[in-house]
Amino acid sequence: MGLRSFLLEKIQKVTETKKKEIQKDIWVKCEKCGEVSYKDDIINNFHTCPACGYHFKVGAMDKINMIVDAGSFVEMDANLKSLDPLQFKDTKKYIDRIRDTVKKTSINEAFISGYGTVYKKPVHIGAFEFSFLGGSMGSVVGEKITRLIESAIANRNHVITISCSGGARMQESILSLMQMAKTSAALKKLSNEGLAHISILTDPTTGGVTASFAMLGDVHIAEPRALIGFAGPRVIEQTIRQKLPEGFQTAEFLLQHGMVDMVLHRKEWKDTIYKLLQFFG
Repeated sequence: MGLRSFLLEKIQKVTETKKKEIQKDIWVKCEKCGEVSYKDDIINNFHTCPACGYHFKVGAMDKINMIVDAGSFVEMDANLKSLDPLQFKDTKKYIDRIRDTVKKTSINEAFISGYGTVYKKPVHIGAFEFSFLGGSMGSVVGEKITRLIESAIANRNHVITISCSGGARMQESILSLMQMAKTSAALKKLSNEGLAHISILTDPTTGGVTASFAMLGDVHIAEPRALIGFAGPRVIEQTIRQKLPEGFQTAEFLLQHGMVDMVLHRKEWKDTIYKLLQFFG
């Protein structure tokens, strides 16, 4: 192969690679219907497919920003970090896993909490970041949720939680499971003060999060097609030795059976929550 042919081949490969990268930045293929859309169109449509309404997975701050007024959110307890009280280790030390995840996500825990306004009405709000160890709830996540609720009580604000979690964090064992009771008790105090908890359930909301505060809302709003449940479908089928109904544990199935109050497209979240805040007073 001559020098000219060699250089042309290298240039072609570089050009094709760059072209693919540019196309990936511009176009996105829907995981549900297969439609290819402009990435900007998907972002402007609240990170959903313009063709079928499929909700792409987004981070905690994206969800918070869909609800609160621009620039109004103030984060709380951002410095709290998990320790390793049980010195847990499987294929990797828990403390090392935490350190690597903090570096990867640039946040300290799987729950982001704070306060802001919804059409100038003050609220306390928090959301799970699924990319942080599957949005699992450990002792720090439970503490942040409890502090969020206690701060809301002190400031006479309603609370919004946005769940997206694989459940309790196994690396903290009973310390993780204790957070189910802790967050539930905090919500009881909130209710006693006449303040509301609006719970938004996104894909997936499972395990100990579902079995505690996430299903203790005064109003439950689910994301379309979201998986919501405690144990996974295969575990349930193996336990009860029966085939589960079609669509079991989807948001729409739960709506039909009275487990959630409404299934809403993300573009409807803010207006609906504002109406609920007015209703609760």
